[in-house]
Amino acid sequence: MPVPHPMCEAWRGPVLENVHLGHAVVCDATGEIVQAWGDPNAVMLPRSSCKMIQALPLITSGAAGAFGLGQAQLALACASHNGATIHTHRVQAWLSDLGLGDHDLRCGPQMPRDAEERASLHAQGTTPCQWHNNCSGKHAGFLTLNKHLGGGADYHQPDHLVQQACLTAFEDTTGQDTLGYGIDGCSAPNFATTVHGLARAMAWFASAADRNDVASNAASDLVQAMCAYPELVAGEGRACTELMRAMDGRVAIKTGADAVFVAIIPEFKMGVALKIVDGTMRAAECAIAHILIGLGVLDAHHPAAQKYRTPDITNWNGIICGGVKPADGFIV
Repeated sequence: MPVPHPMCEAWRGPVLENVHLGHAVVCDATGEIVQAWGDPNAVMLPRSSCKMIQALPLITSGAAGAFGLGQAQLALACASHNGATIHTHRVQAWLSDLGLGDHDLRCGPQMPRDAEERASLHAQGTTPCQWHNNCSGKHAGFLTLNKHLGGGADYHQPDHLVQQACLTAFEDTTGQDTLGYGIDGCSAPNFATTVHGLARAMAWFASAADRNDVASNAASDLVQAMCAYPELVAGEGRACTELMRAMDGRVAIKTGADAVFVAIIPEFKMGVALKIVDGTMRAAECAIAHILIGLGVLDAHHPAAQKYRTPDITNWNGIICGGVKPADGFIV
């Protein structure tokens, strides 16, 4: 049985302190494996990396058209955002347009990652709302779909028609029956697949512009929205946003909790999926940057590429005491 492949090393001075192992797959437009490390059949939860799949029914159902959603809203539907003003104000406006409010969300309140928004909440002596949740854009998409379909209020339940529509999209794009599900941090079900299945789905998105069916057109719209609004997909200081900017809209990438990353590369009609088995995010960021450089879509000399592929390790005094780099033998 294939074992996880060494992908990232963390050095402190001359001492190798950590080696992070993982699985990764690059697929072509047919879903075939172009390159793989570790076990392509390793079962995983994609977490937030699959939000573009969960957003497909929002468009294919006709809901996005019926409610006049634009690219910014589609990007937010795929986002794990910082909870900055550019995110929260858009989500609030979106909910208002639906005649809904914070109480209609089912993602739960979350302290925003954005420092200015946290400081504002502190200054006002208030607690975060559900629209601060990093998944509130996805849930606004769920609510839009739910209103269009006329479903019940608890749209996050696995047996709800909204989540059943997401399950169908997930199985169609991965080419696999789901292997079960876990409940994600935002309370929605997160369906399991293999690393190969997730990469196959991303390759399907990458080749969507070559087809002219409803689902493929929706996929193309979502990819274009992510590339047009990288700041909405994550936010300032985040790998998704900074690496997409570095690639000038050529590639859409998305992270997921516990060290998952995917990439959609339309010009090569390729999809990438990776999972670091110990859940270390800096290792996933290092690995995805390394793969994108190897595939020729990210300039190794770009500051964002260096920031995530080979970051320094600094201590509390700001002294550089080590660094992170791709593991020896991790060749793309």
